[in-house]
Amino acid sequence: MRVALAQTDCELGEVDANLATARDQVEQAVAQGADLVVFPELSLHGYHLGGLKRDASVEARDPRLLELSTLGAGVLVGLHEHTSLRAYNTSAYYSEGALLHAHRKLYLPNYLAWEERKHVSPGQSLRAYDLPGGHGRAATLVCNDAWQPVLPWLAVQDGAEVVVIPTNSAASLDPEAMDTGLYWDTLLSYTAKMLQCWVVFVNRVGNENGATFWGGSRVVDPRGTVVAQAPKWEPALVTVDIDVHEARRQRRAVPLVAEARLGLVDREVRRLIDEGGDS
Repeated sequence: MRVALAQTDCELGEVDANLATARDQVEQAVAQGADLVVFPELSLHGYHLGGLKRDASVEARDPRLLELSTLGAGVLVGLHEHTSLRAYNTSAYYSEGALLHAHRKLYLPNYLAWEERKHVSPGQSLRAYDLPGGHGRAATLVCNDAWQPVLPWLAVQDGAEVVVIPTNSAASLDPEAMDTGLYWDTLLSYTAKMLQCWVVFVNRVGNENGATFWGGSRVVDPRGTVVAQAPKWEPALVTVDIDVHEARRQRRAVPLVAEARLGLVDREVRRLIDEGGDS
């Protein structure tokens, strides 16, 4: 499967302009033979939703989004999703004009300059999904979701061979306290190697509301090796061929994730909830 990392900038709240950028990237990726084009978190809307003077959210089945996947490749795009009751930070996967899967971000940062909980609700489920054409099984985790150790593990236990991580990661406000780039380096390699899966990480670039997004999108193989990487600080379109089932072969050779002990996990989580944990 050939994957294209569409490391883009976007204009806050300008959905039509961002759709035009997305369409251009998809067309370029298709010309390079891509089967799947992955865009950053909130690539159609921008991150700082509180800075918008009007609601620009869209439905996941908006015809403009469906149309993006009729150009010759599947598309995974980030949007501010509108429903009849709530809004979500969603990364949706489209293929051949149909919505195949929508992941609503589960863990919403709400500290310093990041105030997602004010503008979107947390999702309530995590599911892996089949990739068309026999390309295996994938799961999406949006940015901070990937920082919760249990979520990549759950995705893999649901059969994911590819973990896709669309992101809006900005340069650290205090690099001595937390170097976000270094954290991602460690996290992505660890996730791929210990969960024996491909990791497709796509971060945005550009400046928005005082935040500078650093890019550095990449693909990491099931042994923890970076096999393709975009530059930092500038837009890029990077394509790479991946053998999805290499994850399966690696898990058979060294079965690190085969014995999940789901019953044990269930019992201990229920105990922690009963003892006053977060339900």
